Amino acid sequence: MKYTGKKFIKKDSLPFFWCAGCGNGIILACLVRAMEENNFTQENTVIVTGIGCWGKADDYLNTHTFHGTHGRALAIATGIKLAKPSLEVIVLVGDGDGATIGGNHLIHAARRNMDITVIMSNNLNYGMTGGQYSGTTPYGSITSTSRYGHGEDEFNISELVKAAGAAYVAKETIANPLRLQKFISRALKKENGFRFVEAMSICPTHYGKENRLGKAAEMIEGLKKNSLKIDLIKDRRIDELTAKIIVGEYIDREVDGYIKRYREIQKKAQNKK
Repeated sequence: MKYTGKKFIKKDSLPFFWCAGCGNGIILACLVRAMEENNFTQENTVIVTGIGCWGKADDYLNTHTFHGTHGRALAIATGIKLAKPSLEVIVLVGDGDGATIGGNHLIHAARRNMDITVIMSNNLNYGMTGGQYSGTTPYGSITSTSRYGHGEDEFNISELVKAAGAAYVAKETIANPLRLQKFISRALKKENGFRFVEAMSICPTHYGKENRLGKAAEMIEGLKKNSLKIDLIKDRRIDELTAKIIVGEYIDREVDGYIKRYREIQKKAQNKK
């Protein structure tokens, strides 16, 4: 069956706000098709976003939405899920909003296994505000705030979320939208725990231009060339993995999830009374 996800798109809000060549449109298409594949409804779905280019995605989605402050999307989503656990809560964050400004919320949401799904668009910089470096910007990169090369090492976000205890973690690039959609769909299918999909994207306007990576098509080709499936890395030397994008499912395990645990605590408290 072919899924289009059109029912989740606000046609009267088009065209997209994003720059020509931005990868966010590809990620959004993967998301809405995965939502349709999993029989999500407009009435029972809440999309939570923060500030940033990817945070604008809620403008185009025909579901319940909440546009929060910078770095606080996960805190807001946690409150929504706790208030009404029957809702499907999906959080859309960028690498700035989700890993840099909101990094603390990210690791704790994963640690407590809050029953929400997070889709992170990682384009390696703060695209909306002028191309500053973020927590995922690679060492040595040129950005508007690292004119002579970035002096810090980047987070490996998927490994970080996995180590924090998440139920499901996967990573894919916009160069392979079918696999990206598959991972998002698998995340949405899981009933319990914290689900995280990192979508490696591109920012031709800032990061690509500053680092002379070419136009959008060349940047996408670069994602293809630099990607390496996670099941193929065990026999590779460390130096062979430098600058590689390790794609695939990092973890997929069954957990109780925070909602179930919290309900059990509530029952204990009520019985004691």
